[in-house]
Amino acid sequence: MSTQHPAGARAELIAAASGHSWGGPFPQLADPGSAHDAAVLILFGVLDRTPAPVADAAVARDLDVLLQRRAPSLSSHPGQVSFPGGRSEPSDADAVATALREAEEETGLDPAGVEILATLPEIPLAASNHLVTPVLAWWRSPSRVVAVDHAETVEVFRVPVAQLLDPEIRFTSTLHRMGRTFRGPAFDVDGTIVWGFTAMVLDALFTAAGWTVPWDESVERPIEL
Repeated sequence: MSTQHPAGARAELIAAASGHSWGGPFPQLADPGSAHDAAVLILFGVLDRTPAPVADAAVARDLDVLLQRRAPSLSSHPGQVSFPGGRSEPSDADAVATALREAEEETGLDPAGVEILATLPEIPLAASNHLVTPVLAWWRSPSRVVAVDHAETVEVFRVPVAQLLDPEIRFTSTLHRMGRTFRGPAFDVDGTIVWGFTAMVLDALFTAAGWTVPWDESVERPIEL
């Protein structure tokens, strides 16, 4: 297992963000001119408690990323695991302001403890007609997080990155819709499935940072909506 210090992971994230371009299979927008601007906060940090060892971990086992589960009643991406974030508002100065505001509203985190590492190129999110700007950040001073509004978010959790990199929990998700089959990377985190946009972003970031551990992409599992 790697003995890398989390500070090394921070440096690798900054390096990965430099000149980063999304090469993943993100479905394109039908009408980009009508898309809404949005931003998500991809927040890495160090867990308060060190989890159990993970075999062949590519990063320090106490490195984590903040995720949440959306309420099943939402009209957009109901019940899915996502990064904190949402649609931009006129009062937001930029994508960073959007990501931090939404993250504070959804998880209660203190933005003062968050260090912004980079603003990454925007990604089309065709399912809800958004252009999403990922904001890569580091939790310099972690604060308590909870699901603030259960009408929007039902759970907030910090997932060890080493667990996400474990080949045993990775698979290719398949979604059949309108006569087509969509495939993408996915993670089974103790029964919680991370797939779709969030999984594709994590997969691309892990690859860019040089953290990805080879996994069997031929293992497919259907996503039930």
